[in-house]
Amino acid sequence: MVTRGFFGKNEKNERVPPGQYLENRFPVLSAEPTPKLDIKDWDLSIIYNNETLAKISWDVFKNLPSTSINKDIHCVTRWTKFDMNWTGVKVSTLFEELDFKPPTEWTMIGASTGYTTNVPLKDLVLENTIISYSYEDEPISPEHGGPVRLIVPHLYFWKSAKWIDKITFLDEDTPGFWENYGYHMYGDPWKEQRYSG
Repeated sequence: MVTRGFFGKNEKNERVPPGQYLENRFPVLSAEPTPKLDIKDWDLSIIYNNETLAKISWDVFKNLPSTSINKDIHCVTRWTKFDMNWTGVKVSTLFEELDFKPPTEWTMIGASTGYTTNVPLKDLVLENTIISYSYEDEPISPEHGGPVRLIVPHLYFWKSAKWIDKITFLDEDTPGFWENYGYHMYGDPWKEQRYSG
């Protein structure tokens, strides 16, 4: 069993993007200290032009149709972990259940800590993009973004914001926390879009 293996540009593994190595652990990396959050106090707001268009409580959210995904995750710090199992609600399902029509093509995902990251609407509503409350059939631990985090498996993992509590619609693509520090605005692992320029 491979514990950790680095793949250079001349080596091939169809599941490992360029410049990544395989990792069996689940490293904890955060821009901020882990908050103490009580799930019963959690809610998710959808915002546009400083107006809350919708808000959903934990009790309502947890009863929405759920989905489970098994996906490889790719961190910008170069680790890749295979076959991570997440359960939650597809963002597209959330919008459908709320009868919500997105007002723009751009979003900023926000966390209770103040962390933000931009995700285009087209990526937010893909089949495998979910707002997750379970990892490997257990509640997501706080250090890994619990009680609720976004999972956008086809982009670098910083786009899968921990402790998510808001989706803000924007009139244009705007940098979030790491993007303001030079990270790429989109973050496609297969194109090595780690940093701007």
